[in-house]
This record gives sequence, C-alpha cells and structure tokens, in this order.
Amino acid sequence: MLEYLRPDLYVRSLLRIPLEELSRRGIRGLIIDLDNTVTEWNRLALDLEVQEWFCRLSSYNLKACLLSNNRRKRVHIIGQCLGIPALSKAGKPRAAAFYRAMEVLGTRPEETAVIGDQLFTDVLGGKRLGLYTILAVPLDKREFIGTRFIRLLERVVLKWLALGKPL
Repeated sequence: MLEYLRPDLYVRSLLRIPLEELSRRGIRGLIIDLDNTVTEWNRLALDLEVQEWFCRLSSYNLKACLLSNNRRKRVHIIGQCLGIPALSKAGKPRAAAFYRAMEVLGTRPEETAVIGDQLFTDVLGGKRLGLYTILAVPLDKREFIGTRFIRLLERVVLKWLALGKPL
C-alpha cells in the first residue's frame, strides 16, 4: 500500500520540476492540481513565475490540464487565464477523474504525469493508474478544513516513506 503513496519525484514547487527530463521520459501530458500546487487555496490570482512556467510547457512538447476537487467557477477562470483545460469537482483520487483528464489531453497513462500537493488524492490517484507522480510541497498552510486532517496522516506517511528533502 505504501508504494501507492510514494511519488516518483518530490519538489519544493511546481517551478522546480525538470521539464526537460519529463519530456525525455516520454511524458506529453501533465495533470495538475490547482490548490496549493499552482496557487494558494481559494486564491484567484496567479504569480507571474507560475504563468511563465505554464507558457514554457509547449517548448517541451507538454500539454497541461488542471484537475481540481474545488468548485467550477474558480477552477475554470484560472484555466482560462493559463490557456489550458480545467476540470473541477473531479472526485480525486477516483480513477475516472484522471481518465477524464487524459482524454482531454489525448494521452495514455505512460505519457502522463500528475502534479499535486497531496499524497491521498494526487499521488494515490496517479499511482493507481501507472502515471508518473510528482509531489509538490504545499504553497500555503491555509486550506480546506478536511484537508487539514488528512495532512496529519500525510506527515506520518511521509516519515515512513523517508523521501528526504524535496528538490
């Protein structure tokens, strides 16, 4: 069970992901969580560095799709700002959510990476389908109340996994 929670890559930030390496691995599509991965929870604004990061994806032949359990309006506004598809109320970690995102991206599991800040939604959901998984350190401590409780369990699991320091 713990192997389903072990990410393939652990990073401090979305901005630290080695895009060239993903491209070399044959990754063509990125399924990206929104809250505390792209921007802080329930924040509508995007940092300039994040916008630039999304602009660079095409130079590595990478496409992106936001996949969020958050409400529709905000998720879709941010997707429009970034010029990428956005799926809301996804129901992660259910497989259907990730399959839907891959359908939008036009990718197969072996060509897809999932990027997010939660072990029990992003990493678990991706691992169950054989996706390359990237765990990012959450951007902020503010988050949905239910997520706060899950973070307690995540801390224990992260110690068991002994991931070391993020890139």
